[in-house]
Amino acid sequence: MTTDSVTEVIPAPTVPTPRPLTSRPVQADRIFRAVCYTAGGVTVAIMLAVGVFLSGRAGEALARSGPAFLWTQEWSPETGEFGIAAVLFGTVTIALIALTIAVPLSLSTALLISEVVPGSVRPLLISLVDLMAAVPSVVFGLWGVFFLQSNVIPISQWISTYFGWIPLFAVTDDTGARITDAGAFTSSAFIAGIVVSLMIVPTQTSVMREAFSQAPLGEREGALALGSTRWGMIRTVVLPFGRGGIIGGTMLALGRALGETIAVVMIISPIFSINPQVLKTGTNSVSALIALRYGEASQFGLSALMAAGLVLFIITLIVNFTASTIVARSRSGAESN
Repeated sequence: MTTDSVTEVIPAPTVPTPRPLTSRPVQADRIFRAVCYTAGGVTVAIMLAVGVFLSGRAGEALARSGPAFLWTQEWSPETGEFGIAAVLFGTVTIALIALTIAVPLSLSTALLISEVVPGSVRPLLISLVDLMAAVPSVVFGLWGVFFLQSNVIPISQWISTYFGWIPLFAVTDDTGARITDAGAFTSSAFIAGIVVSLMIVPTQTSVMREAFSQAPLGEREGALALGSTRWGMIRTVVLPFGRGGIIGGTMLALGRALGETIAVVMIISPIFSINPQVLKTGTNSVSALIALRYGEASQFGLSALMAAGLVLFIITLIVNFTASTIVARSRSGAESN
């Protein structure tokens, strides 16, 4: 007898396919992304175009002067003796004086707005600081010439009298004799630095205030719960967290101070020699040089001015890029302890 065996085939279990989590952007997202990419590309293209333009126009002057362009103090393109040593020194001097005054002022204002004043007053103070940035440079220049200068001269004389043993604060003539006449203290780098400092305070204050406001609320409350005073909480929580914002805001303000033109032109007495005495009459800056000499410059003189502008453009670009990087890193909270 024959028995037929039937083998039952069991189908393999079906493995479920995971549902993809990616989603297609809607039309509005595509448009928004395209606009953002376009805006970013246009901004970078404009910046590169400015650099290429300055490089092309400055080529003739740089080819004639060579590396000596960076350490020559005179400015006489017609005779072939020209360089930016003196004006670059004045630019950096004015910017450093401005930062010395603006940093503590901006830091105190930012802490006042973010940590001290009540919430009802805070929007008003923020608006006032932001409106300060909208004041035109020429207004600051007029204020510096007709009001600030006459009131700062006695302070400059006092600093020179009691701190003149420091070469930076000495005011002397060519023979080394000390000068006390008020006319020797006008149109100085010190006065220009004070005016520029007030112009960069809004930039610094806004960046610092934004960094301080992002300090974690839990860490603030924890410090206060452990018995810390308000200043102790600010010193141990807010300032460490906002360290990147302080540095970034300062460097952004430095970039603004390096390129300030109108206010500096109205205040300084232009010279083409390095003047290390910041209280003494006479200084210069790259932007002031371009503004004063552009209208009367020859074709080759314009090339020399473009070369000076190229150097300032590169320096400002480096400062601003560094500042942007530091500010972006400060937002992560990695700086807090």
